[in-house]
Amino acid sequence: MPDSTQPSAQHDPTYDSVWETVAGLCAWLDSHNRRTGDETLLLRVLKLSEEVGEVAEAVIGAMGQNPRKGESHSWQDVESELCDVVVTALIALRTLTPNAPEVLAAHLRRVAERSLTPRSSG
Repeated sequence: MPDSTQPSAQHDPTYDSVWETVAGLCAWLDSHNRRTGDETLLLRVLKLSEEVGEVAEAVIGAMGQNPRKGESHSWQDVESELCDVVVTALIALRTLTPNAPEVLAAHLRRVAERSLTPRSSG
């Protein structure tokens, strides 16, 4: 019998199922968590800094800018690390609010309106 606290490794998330997957990952993390709600949120937000640092490390490695390590990473590694940042941010947002899909959609709409709407030049 499969462990219901473990996210399915065979799940192939599509755009429509991203939030279902995020909810499953949150439930899995919560099942292994011994922290209070506030501590959990804080740690999940701080986890973003760790993941962003891994993106920086991968970019430096892909560009061969560390003399000790040379070209230690590929651009595919950078892609993977950026995806980790996105997933970690979605989990942190979902931890902050159960309305995370709506919050993100509304925010993305505001950013698009602000950035993609032509402005009059007068």
